Amino acid sequence: MGDPERYCSKAEIFPLDFTGRYRFLLCDLDDTLYPANAGIMKAIGERISRFMVEHLDVPPETAPYLRRYFRERYGTTMRGLILHYGINPERYLEFVHDLPLTNFIQPNPALSRALDNITLTKVIFTNASREHALRVLTILGVEHHFTHIIDVRDFQYQSKPHRQAYRRALEILDARPEECILVEDMPRNLVPAVAMGMFGVLVGNPYSEMEDWTNVADLCVNDILELADKLQSIIASPRTELVRTRQASQEAGRENRQEDCNP
Repeated sequence: MGDPERYCSKAEIFPLDFTGRYRFLLCDLDDTLYPANAGIMKAIGERISRFMVEHLDVPPETAPYLRRYFRERYGTTMRGLILHYGINPERYLEFVHDLPLTNFIQPNPALSRALDNITLTKVIFTNASREHALRVLTILGVEHHFTHIIDVRDFQYQSKPHRQAYRRALEILDARPEECILVEDMPRNLVPAVAMGMFGVLVGNPYSEMEDWTNVADLCVNDILELADKLQSIIASPRTELVRTRQASQEAGRENRQEDCNP
């Protein structure tokens, strides 16, 4: 889970007087546009460990722990390897994404139909490479829905959850944070976004990194298809109503936890 102090409630920092509307849907790629149990990220993790062993002489038994340490500290293993080992990031990206993706995912017509119904400008916002993102989107059959792919190169090999990544995405889109909905499977990647003013959507198991997802997200859905069903009401609702609804949910959660602790 990492350092719990890194996960802060945004109820205290988000202004309650915003009544604007959304323009952009920023979607994470891996484990967000397809189910986490597809196995791609597990395979990428194995490729990362292999890269560390073969190219950096890291002992095989040490590689998984070092990966986890760098990921927790810097957001991605790659960032840690750049800072501590001076790796060539392009060589790394090519190596770790060299996978037979069709063994893991297939075309998803239902996802394409769901994206058709979302009227916002749709953007991929990923810590991976543009090439990997395009391969995934093409296999899923949804590449035509996305106007931009913002990849790790666009933010100088920084990575979510580093704030520079979010600032750079906004700069590329010429957007304000409050005009954006960010869809993510990683709670820690939502924290900076919602602190800046984006609407945060957590996809998948909300308890994978945090006990209470309402501390970092405005909405939690099982998958992106469920989000498509709920998005129109999100777009139509004033942000003040959405934030107050989330705050009420947080208060109810705190009360329930207090009751559970009483003898």
